[in-house]
Amino acid sequence: MQLSILSIAVALCAARLSLSQRTCDSNISDDEVLLAELEFKGQPAATAQAFPLVTINVHFHVIAANTSIQGGWLADGDIQRQVNELTRDFSIANLAFNRVNTTRTINPDWFHNVKAASQQQHDMKMALRAGGVTDLNIYSVGFTGTTKLGYASYPLSYRSLPWDDGIVILYSSLPGGTRKPFNLGKTAVHETGHWVGLYHTFQTACTGRGDHVDDTPAEASPAWGCPHGRDSCVGEGFEGIDPIYNFMDYSDDGCMDSFTQGQVVKMRESLAFYRGIPV
Repeated sequence: MQLSILSIAVALCAARLSLSQRTCDSNISDDEVLLAELEFKGQPAATAQAFPLVTINVHFHVIAANTSIQGGWLADGDIQRQVNELTRDFSIANLAFNRVNTTRTINPDWFHNVKAASQQQHDMKMALRAGGVTDLNIYSVGFTGTTKLGYASYPLSYRSLPWDDGIVILYSSLPGGTRKPFNLGKTAVHETGHWVGLYHTFQTACTGRGDHVDDTPAEASPAWGCPHGRDSCVGEGFEGIDPIYNFMDYSDDGCMDSFTQGQVVKMRESLAFYRGIPV
């Protein structure tokens, strides 16, 4: 009996731990990153000082199981607070976001079962995606039975898969949602970071070119929680503590607060090259 109780306790602790860790399904292999960066190479370098203000139109698609809060139904105020959070956090790059369209769809299959490369995702995006290459489509779903918070398409993929363009987020990760400690709207910020061309700060760990941004210190693995002062890549060439406050890490929402100037340049160059948005 003691063994059974211990086993249950371990399982419960593991479940709580997994729920308290960010999971982003925007996976891109190191080889894919290198190919993208080779294509990118040779473009005129931008500086962070003189970017014009650009407003990105947002098409927000609420996917719900029913009209209850638990079923994923979102009010206009919830959605607008999320869009405002995007504008606030991307203001360093002189990017603003304007919600031009909101759709609401009751489809339990999509709400519960959408995931990257699934039939449900294909059907959902084919039916709902709006606008062109410069428009951000956001889909809120339930990710039932998983710990996923969101995922995104990268700008390089628009040419071959325009219908797939956009980000998918957990409905309860919006500001004021129930998915603590990820309910301040930073999941959408993180995923939009991928949409504008940024990689995870822990890309390639302590080897290679990392996230291809010079002013984000190398990081061996994702940061969970808010581990102040963590330094996971040490030695010559690995100056600086881990960028745990960066929006492209996996820290709790309350820990994330910044992009670097290097990331600003990279996202604006990426938007210009892949989406035709002026630098």
